[in-house]
Amino acid sequence: MFCDYSENIPLPPLRKKIIYLDQFFFSAAFRERDSRFLEAAELIKRATSSQVLIAPFSSIHEDETHQWRGFDGRNKDDLMQFIKATSRGHQFEPSYRVEHDQILKAFESFVQNQPSDFHPDRRLAIRSDINHWEDYFRIDIREYRGDIEQIRNLKNQSVESLIKSVFPAWRKSKESFYDHVEIERRDSAKIYLNTYYEYLTRIARGDHNALFDSPISSMVVQNLFQALPKNIGIGEKYKQIDDFFRSDHFANIPNEWLSSRIFAVLREQVRNGAYQNLEESKRRLSGFLNDVKHVSIYSPFVDVMLVDQPMAAILADGRINIPSRYGTKIYSLNTWPNFLSWLQSLIDSISDDHRQGLELAYP
Repeated sequence: MFCDYSENIPLPPLRKKIIYLDQFFFSAAFRERDSRFLEAAELIKRATSSQVLIAPFSSIHEDETHQWRGFDGRNKDDLMQFIKATSRGHQFEPSYRVEHDQILKAFESFVQNQPSDFHPDRRLAIRSDINHWEDYFRIDIREYRGDIEQIRNLKNQSVESLIKSVFPAWRKSKESFYDHVEIERRDSAKIYLNTYYEYLTRIARGDHNALFDSPISSMVVQNLFQALPKNIGIGEKYKQIDDFFRSDHFANIPNEWLSSRIFAVLREQVRNGAYQNLEESKRRLSGFLNDVKHVSIYSPFVDVMLVDQPMAAILADGRINIPSRYGTKIYSLNTWPNFLSWLQSLIDSISDDHRQGLELAYP
């Protein structure tokens, strides 16, 4: 006996919210020792399973988890499994790709003499369609991530260098906030250009390992060259790229706009007397450089971002104002009740049609 009967049941359309959870949340929730995080994790689980929220993980989460030392017999692999389970398989594009694609988009606007305003397109950060009724199935592929201890040491050295070498100069500086924003923008442009010139120099010397071990940032300028018409001379191409890095088009790229202001606010905090104690500063700023990447690369593309308290204090500065510029709500432990209320409101606002769809899709 053969039966080819089938039935299609239409489900209501979805409009999911996107949340970016800072690494501190995952680590604290995973430890299961603080009721605040357990309550939030349960609300996130209910909202994601109800198809009204997604909490993707990013390459920065993976990098930070890779350096985690573990506790109570659990290790970094256990934490990464927890993060991926919370995300229900949703993943942001790698940070370097989001960074690269923003630059390319801004460069195209610059070349075409279009306005310098940058309007974030979520497809730069999440390529997959998130607004569908999902079934959750995940296959993990392990990646090689280098020498863990070396990465940890380099991270610690970067933070210590910031505190010991940069902070003393900031305390004596006379530049204004916007002077420092401009300094950060120029330094960022130099990094892209200098890593590209170093790559070319290595290739010219016959060092073909440069094709494999050069920083990813060294390819940004190469891709800008390729985006220009072939009939333009090499000198004119160099000029256009140099002019772009000096332009408002580059300065208004979300990653550049935000990171330059975050460091400018930190400089003011330091100049006003903050972070005097070395060990306390190292503790509070241990994840700061990664947090800058979290915020500057992904916050313009999500509805809500949860950050730690030191970063929240910086983002509260009105000269950054992410909610006004990008429409992203920023929460931290300082505003925890509001964060829980926002999560609860997602669940409470589910319509009757949506609830019926949940019963049909997930009986």
